[in-house]
Amino acid sequence: MLQFLIGTNFQLMRFRRWAYLFSGSLILATIVWLVMHGGPRLSVDFSGGSLVQIATNQALPSGRLREALDRAGMRGAEIQQLSEAGGNEYLIRLKGSSEGDVFKGVKDAVVAAFPGVQIDEQRSRVETVGPRVGKELASKAFWAILGSLAGILIYVGIRYEFKYAFGAVVALFHDVFITLGVLCFLNREVSLTVVAALLTIAGYSINDTIVVFDRIRERSKALRKEKHSRVMDIAVNETLSRTVITAFTVFLTALALLIWGGEVLSDFSLAMVVGVAFGTYSSVYVASGLALDTWIWLDRRKGIQAE
Repeated sequence: MLQFLIGTNFQLMRFRRWAYLFSGSLILATIVWLVMHGGPRLSVDFSGGSLVQIATNQALPSGRLREALDRAGMRGAEIQQLSEAGGNEYLIRLKGSSEGDVFKGVKDAVVAAFPGVQIDEQRSRVETVGPRVGKELASKAFWAILGSLAGILIYVGIRYEFKYAFGAVVALFHDVFITLGVLCFLNREVSLTVVAALLTIAGYSINDTIVVFDRIRERSKALRKEKHSRVMDIAVNETLSRTVITAFTVFLTALALLIWGGEVLSDFSLAMVVGVAFGTYSSVYVASGLALDTWIWLDRRKGIQAE
């Protein structure tokens, strides 16, 4: 079995307050961005409308393409060139309900504005979501994420103690929220695929945290005379090899999808890359650090000196 970082003695808990400051800054920056922009940039899945992907035999200037769509009555279109196709494929997002054949309308507008341009219908696609369906999907996605966090809180609270449950749920919220923030800063859309990635990150993060908490609980019973911070450091160091190897393997897989998976998997794989990185960091510093501080606080309430 591959192992490394065996016998390490890093004093990780001494830096936990710096980690709180770093994570708090990222969360605050995300909140400010969301307030200033009125929330995340929602995809057609949630906002309603049509997504049209067209493939042409030559590159088209985005500005002229947008003007052509405006003249055809499809105003406010968002146009994205797909780099992997050499610039000859475009994603066109049209918000709101559209009457008639959306693809035909886009094709006619392109042909009228760019004589000689041909559209490959076999490489083109259309997705349409009604406003009501989009709102229902957004509501269900929100409750899915909230319900998963609540379920994890109950599970960890029953299996362990409150001091562990609090740290685990805060770490989960931390991972999901910061991943969402990174996507917002990069101007990525929040779609059903991104929601799936956020739920996957939540599952990965809690699994990693539970492994660390299991070792902490074992060590806290065996090392009763040691300081709480020392017990935490020993437990985290003993699980460090497993944590790093698992995280690095998942990270490489997600990175491969990001590089070679294409535009369809781009948002999902980016969310996974960010989520795995912050999930590993939060298992050590956010979840374990908060569990340590909660443990110390509870002991002090009982009149026990703890550190």
